Amino acid sequence: MQKNFNAVVVVEGKDDTIRLKQFFPGIETVETNGSAVSDVVLAKLKKLAQSREIIVFTDPDVNGERIRRIVTEAVPTAKQAFITRKEGEPQKKGSLGVEHASKEALERALSDLREVQAQKADFDYGDYVDLGLAMGRQSRQLREAVGIKLGIGYANSKRFYQRLQTFGISLAELKQAVEEAENDQQNSNR
Repeated sequence: MQKNFNAVVVVEGKDDTIRLKQFFPGIETVETNGSAVSDVVLAKLKKLAQSREIIVFTDPDVNGERIRRIVTEAVPTAKQAFITRKEGEPQKKGSLGVEHASKEALERALSDLREVQAQKADFDYGDYVDLGLAMGRQSRQLREAVGIKLGIGYANSKRFYQRLQTFGISLAELKQAVEEAENDQQNSNR
């Protein structure tokens, strides 16, 4: 990760901030303090976005997705960082989150940022189903693997399709990620 990290990272709470500062002492965060993002926090982020890059880095769960959506609507230029559900699993007790991720997972997420793309992706829901990402026995596992390949995290079928559209993933990119994920799965079954 860059030494001159000139961005503000939006996280859910103080545990996320503590974890990030443990590995990246100079990092600056803004905490949403849960999924009810206040107008004060949104106003602060809008002001910061005028001079700094904003990175949304929330937990890979329902509340994290809600926060991500609210912040991105307020600051459309915000970049997006994702950890996988596995990377966010607690060692002992607790809920899924950034505060449990390893240094390597945090570095990967903060260096593999996604931007919201104004254009629409060049595929439709039929293509999405044909690629096995919905309505199949292995769809959930495939979405998770493809999310890792594309650096966009995991989501349920509807949300994952929306995320692919939001980030302007092309059909070619999606096909390649599906092929790689399926090959990885076949190689691990041998």
